[in-house]
Amino acid sequence: MGVNIAAINMEWLMNYLDKHIKPEQCHDLSGDYICISNVHTTVTSFEDEEYCAVQNGGLMAIPDGGPLSTVGHMRGYKNMSRTTGPDLMGQIFKISAQKGYRHFFYGSTANTLKKLADKLLESYPGITIAGMYSPPFRPLTNEEDRFIINKINSLEVDFIWIGLGAPKQEVFMAEHQGKITGLMIGVGAGFDYYAGNIMRAPQWMQKMNLEWLYRLIQDPFRLFYRYFHSNKKFIWEAIVKGK
Repeated sequence: MGVNIAAINMEWLMNYLDKHIKPEQCHDLSGDYICISNVHTTVTSFEDEEYCAVQNGGLMAIPDGGPLSTVGHMRGYKNMSRTTGPDLMGQIFKISAQKGYRHFFYGSTANTLKKLADKLLESYPGITIAGMYSPPFRPLTNEEDRFIINKINSLEVDFIWIGLGAPKQEVFMAEHQGKITGLMIGVGAGFDYYAGNIMRAPQWMQKMNLEWLYRLIQDPFRLFYRYFHSNKKFIWEAIVKGK
C-alpha cells in the first residue's frame, strides 16, 4: 500500500538503537524520526500521498499494528513481529538509567505530563526526564517553534517522545527532521498509558492482535468509524489484493 514497514522485531530494534545511540557523544540517529505504524496510518498513507511521504521519510516505520506483521509473515518475513510504541517505550525506559539516556516528552496536556513524570520516576528509578512540553491546541507560531527547538537542543536529549496522535505527530517529526537533535519517536497514546489515564489490553488480547478491539470498547464514539473504514480497506488492499 506504499508504506515501507520495517520487517523487524523488538529484539532487533533494541539492538539497533543500542548500537547507534551514544549518550556520551553526538549519536548517529540525531535529528531523525521513527513512525509507529498501524492499520490506520497505513490506510491514511494509501489515501494521502503527502502523509505517505512522511511515513517513508524517517529512519523507519515499525509495525505497531498486529495485522502489519501478519502480512509480513505472509510475504516471507518470518522473524517480523509486532513492535508497539508502548512496548518500545518500556524497553527503553528500563535501561535508561544504566545507559544514561535523556528523555524529552512533547505533547498531551500539562496534567498528563505531570502524572507521566511521577509514574516514570517511580517505576524506573534513575531515569532522566530532561524536559516536557505541552503544546497549544493550534499550530505553533514561528516564534514558539523556534523556542521549542532551541529548548530541546539545549537539553542534549537522546529520545524525544512525541505524543500528538496520528497523523499530527508524524507531520511534526517530518517538519522538524534535521532541526531537533535527538531521535524523535511518535507514540500516540503512549503518554496516556504510562500516565495511567488509560489501560492497555490484557496480554492475551495483545497476542491475538485484538488490542484495537479493547481500545474500541474504551472509546467507541471516537474510534468506531476509524476502525471500520481502516480495517475494511486494509483487508481489501493489503490482504485480498496483495498491495
